[in-house]
Amino acid sequence: MTIKPLIILPDPVLRQLSKPVERVDDELRKLADDMLETMYDAPGIGLAAIQIGIPLRMLVIDLSKEGEEKAPMVVVNPEIVHSADERSVYEEGCLSIPDYYAEVERPASVRAKFLDRDGKQQEITAEGLLATCLQHEIDHLNGVLFIDHISKLKRDMVMRKFKKLAKDRPPSRMVG
Repeated sequence: MTIKPLIILPDPVLRQLSKPVERVDDELRKLADDMLETMYDAPGIGLAAIQIGIPLRMLVIDLSKEGEEKAPMVVVNPEIVHSADERSVYEEGCLSIPDYYAEVERPASVRAKFLDRDGKQQEITAEGLLATCLQHEIDHLNGVLFIDHISKLKRDMVMRKFKKLAKDRPPSRMVG
């Protein structure tokens, strides 16, 4: 397994629309394993393929706490088929927007269809943190970031901060 570099705001890759996965095979499972390794290393609870620069409709989630047995989910071609009217608010963060957190309101529960790591069709009803995490990661697949759900004033402040950080970062050196 390989830890992949994360794409960080304001990189325009984060705004790309991810393409559907055509087939679940060993190559895709290897990508899922690399994504899980990258997510655990960060550390985070969810990661979309676009966050490592791969515009495929795939994400991984693991809500297990430190000291608990890992419970990874591989979610391929997810589609939310129902959202509850009831809303909930969670403080969200994002591996692509390091060290920034904001309260985001989303549907309290969702039902989603997806393929698992074996290519089998699954359907899940998610509530609480899992519902929030699924919605957050599916947003990534659609080029949407959690800061798009906060006020324009706060979002503009975050964008300015990350554009400045990107400008101040030393340029990456290409080898080869």
